[in-house]
Amino acid sequence: MSNSHSEPNNLIRASSPYLLQHAHNPVNWYEWGTEALEKAKAENKLILVSIGYSACHWCHVMERESFENFEVAEVMNKHYICIKVDREERPDIDQIYMYAIQLMTGSGGWPLNCICLPDQRPIYGGTYFRKNDWINILENVAELWANEPEKAIQYAERLTSGIRDSEKIIPVVKTEDYTLEHLSEIVEPWKRHFDISFGGYNRAPKFPLPNNWVFLLRYGFLKDDESVFTPVCQTLEEMSRGGIYDQIGGGFARYSVDDKWHVPHFEKMLYDNAQLISLYAEAYQCTKFDSFKQTVVETIDWVFKEMTSPNGLYYSALDADSEGIEGKFYVWDKNEFDQILGEDSALIGEYYNVTEDGNWEEEQTNILRKTLNDDDLISKYNINLETLFDKVKVAKTKLMEVRSKRIRPGLDDKCLTAWNAMMIKALVDAGSVLNHNVYLEKASASASFILSNLKTENGGLYRNYKNGKASITGFLDDYAFTIEALIALYESDFNEDWLKEAKDLADYVLTNFIDEDAPMFFYTSAEGEELIARKHEIMDNVIPASNSVMAQNLKKLGLFYDLEHYTEKASEMLASVQSKIQNYGSAYSNWSIQLLNEVYGINEIAITGLEIDLIKLELSNHYIPNKITLGGTKSNLPLLKGKQSNETKVYICRNKVCQLPVKTVEEALEYLQ
Repeated sequence: MSNSHSEPNNLIRASSPYLLQHAHNPVNWYEWGTEALEKAKAENKLILVSIGYSACHWCHVMERESFENFEVAEVMNKHYICIKVDREERPDIDQIYMYAIQLMTGSGGWPLNCICLPDQRPIYGGTYFRKNDWINILENVAELWANEPEKAIQYAERLTSGIRDSEKIIPVVKTEDYTLEHLSEIVEPWKRHFDISFGGYNRAPKFPLPNNWVFLLRYGFLKDDESVFTPVCQTLEEMSRGGIYDQIGGGFARYSVDDKWHVPHFEKMLYDNAQLISLYAEAYQCTKFDSFKQTVVETIDWVFKEMTSPNGLYYSALDADSEGIEGKFYVWDKNEFDQILGEDSALIGEYYNVTEDGNWEEEQTNILRKTLNDDDLISKYNINLETLFDKVKVAKTKLMEVRSKRIRPGLDDKCLTAWNAMMIKALVDAGSVLNHNVYLEKASASASFILSNLKTENGGLYRNYKNGKASITGFLDDYAFTIEALIALYESDFNEDWLKEAKDLADYVLTNFIDEDAPMFFYTSAEGEELIARKHEIMDNVIPASNSVMAQNLKKLGLFYDLEHYTEKASEMLASVQSKIQNYGSAYSNWSIQLLNEVYGINEIAITGLEIDLIKLELSNHYIPNKITLGGTKSNLPLLKGKQSNETKVYICRNKVCQLPVKTVEEALEYLQ
């Protein structure tokens, strides 16, 4: 009854790999667009909006059980206009219907299935449904629409009102200075959730949540608080030793299903890995722990090998499944493992926790992870550290060679502007800290490609790029992360063209995303498609909220260009959420970084003279989390005007006050004490 439908449906013309996965379902799927929406109105048919993404395991399960089944497809095609949405391409649609499901059921996730009136207003939905339950729901809701349409309309009115009223942010006029107490009120309750045994938070599943640890690293360092700083370092160490990290190929999975970072949900997302590269690079700059540097290098190597397109952009995701089985590509049977490694199999088996029965009980296979200290293995096998590392390096090469011949997980090869911008910033962060020019060159090339190929005629951005085409109007996160990446590029090479592009995009946001009734920006552009609601994105999640990123961008650009309306806007945005942060710090971690900068101040470091690069390189050896850096021998930036000379000078400024110039980094650092 399933999987034999050869005639493609309307999705065959889609660019999204996720939609193309469904192009041969017997369901008569449409992409979100005029054709489907007009058809629903013309035929007075309910709309079924089904949302997922290519690396989503349970999306695949529901497809196999229901969407490939002719019996189910018959019910769907008879009663509904069925629309498939890739949540990564159209997060604006996903936001609306996810919130609707959360209002209805109290929870959400993917696959997300929402039944709507012909005018797109939701009336019923949920996440994953088993086949028989799904058929019953489809038939019952269709019967309601046929026999009691007024009841369905009442449901829709209530739900839509709830969606529109959610996230209302009231402007706040800040009347007091922010203090260390404001930060303590956030962090003290946050500490209670730390897992002192395995790092992260004391719960399962465990997500990396890199932005949380960026804030906590900076707070722990600036306040000299060991009770925060130590758990951050432990978390980073445990994640990189766990099964959530690909010990052979590099890169992190999306999350761990257990509380020990052992068993991953195996999909690898570009946005997670980009943020984690930035986090580990920053942590290495702060601590000089070699393991953090190794994680950065290995993860970037994985991105370059497996996630980079010929045009220099970066692909979106690798699937969890291969050959229809989750994680099959990554796990090892002990017999195979021993055959590959020969005489070193016992040592490397202990190094990676490989056991006869398997360390993953459900599958009786092994997920490679590190559970022993190197010193224990050195003592047991009577070798030195260098020999251990050499043997591990050889073993990795052998295992990788065998693994590369396996059937690979599916690749989602669309390129998204926001996620690419995160990767560009990651390469800048790593390149600056590790003094690795190849990373900086790749970042520069990727940014140039976006500015040349993903900008609209009126100065905006597109969301996506695939097969030489960009087709979707950009959202606030595309602008926020691109601006952030461009600022990072400027601070790495002092090319003011990057900063000008960032400012132009910020002005575009201020024109097209502004909410006249609230301090936050809308997620969708005024020039974009009109949906049933126009939402804001405020809470930080696995990806920081676009509004929190935008607030930090405006603060920095305001300092670079001495533009008060930028810094005032950033202050308004922070003030309007500040009261919420202390109740739920981990969901406002990027806002917390902005608050941290307000409390400790932002150091404006201006470098002039002929030895700018040497000073910048020496400066990168020091961890100064609350700073912006600028420099050049010729510049129109206010902080550099009147400071140009051939003689190398370093200026430290803060709050519109500059100290006397000094000639060395050592002298400059004394101003930062």
